[in-house]
Amino acid sequence: MSRPRCARCERPLGHCLCALIPRLASRTLVLLLQHPSETGHALNTARLAALGLENAELRVGERFPPQSWQRDGYQSWLLFPGEQARSLSEVAQACAEQPCQLIVPDGTWRKARKLLHLNPELAALPRAVLPAGLSSRYRLRKAPADGALSTIEAVVQALNVLDAPRDFDELLKPFDALIDGQIAAMGAETFQRNHQRP
Repeated sequence: MSRPRCARCERPLGHCLCALIPRLASRTLVLLLQHPSETGHALNTARLAALGLENAELRVGERFPPQSWQRDGYQSWLLFPGEQARSLSEVAQACAEQPCQLIVPDGTWRKARKLLHLNPELAALPRAVLPAGLSSRYRLRKAPADGALSTIEAVVQALNVLDAPRDFDELLKPFDALIDGQIAAMGAETFQRNHQRP
């Protein structure tokens, strides 16, 4: 029998994160497109990001027709690497007159690429890219490459540039608590043996 869960954050009731989830306003609209395989993931950081931002939406699926994501009054940018990807500071300048809609694929790199393959109109959008050299606070995951961040970390990094001087680091409080809780559950010795870098 499964443990009762919070209807909002979907964590077990004894580990509810809602008290730590802020409600932050942003000029930038954040649209999180989550691959269905991510919905049951223990961290599900896209959900935490959507709950913590007033101007954000989370959609789950593999196919997203253009009418489901096109927004009047916003310039749409895809947060995903690519040959013509622009820096976030360049995107901020481009969105000075008209606000930005930042579309963020959520899934493993493989699943995110699949989402773009299945949605060519999304893949054709101008792209924004995070700065090089960022490191993740996700201490339980072996990142596939340097600079690989969880979805919520990527959103915070992007908004800190696009909506500067506003700061969105508060969004990471439930994320940090979730990781601390998982480390506590496994025990310090197991964590150090399996996850600490030499």
